[in-house]
Amino acid sequence: MATEPADTHRRNLLSKEMVLRTAVAMADEAGTGAPSMRGLAERLGVEAMSLYHHFRNKDVILDGMIDLVFGEIELPPDDVDWRAAMRQRAVSMRAALIRHPWAISLMDSRTKPGYATLRHHDAVIGCLRSAGFSIAGAAHAFSVLDGYIYGFTLQELSLPFKSSIDLEDVAGSILKQLPRDEFPHLTEMIVDRAMKPGYAYTEEFDIGLDLILDGLQRQRDSWL
Repeated sequence: MATEPADTHRRNLLSKEMVLRTAVAMADEAGTGAPSMRGLAERLGVEAMSLYHHFRNKDVILDGMIDLVFGEIELPPDDVDWRAAMRQRAVSMRAALIRHPWAISLMDSRTKPGYATLRHHDAVIGCLRSAGFSIAGAAHAFSVLDGYIYGFTLQELSLPFKSSIDLEDVAGSILKQLPRDEFPHLTEMIVDRAMKPGYAYTEEFDIGLDLILDGLQRQRDSWL
């Protein structure tokens, strides 16, 4: 009885989702975007040509990877007011971007977005429109919220500390080298904020988000 070659059997077991989830895992490990077709094929245990049965090129894989990340972000819930909905969505989006830091610069770059991406954007716009935002207002709100989420997360990932203890160590090291008379305001900030026991930089995300939501609420009715 003839048996299938091992590569043919593995290729037949491949699914688009398996390929994409493997690609996302590899991107998370490397910190970059889509892995090479050769590298992805090796991880999956198939020949590179096998991937072309599902994806015509690497760009299509990247589209799918970004769509998977968007699929991890909670949609704005219908049973809370728009501020709470936007807050939950922002927190979920930041968490997804921290899990997949390579995706930050790519999230809105795709010209052929997938279903999860389209569903996400439509739900956010729908939430804002239902809350009384005009089309222009919804566009303004969507833009400023995403700009804040992406920007804060990118800065957070770039910081040389991961915890409050790490922050105290970094701040203390800077303070030792700092001419305090020359930089009194920076010194005050480090001593009274960064080195304050229990201070967590991540708290700044919630504070900034509240400021944005407050501003959007004030401006909502002025955008026609």
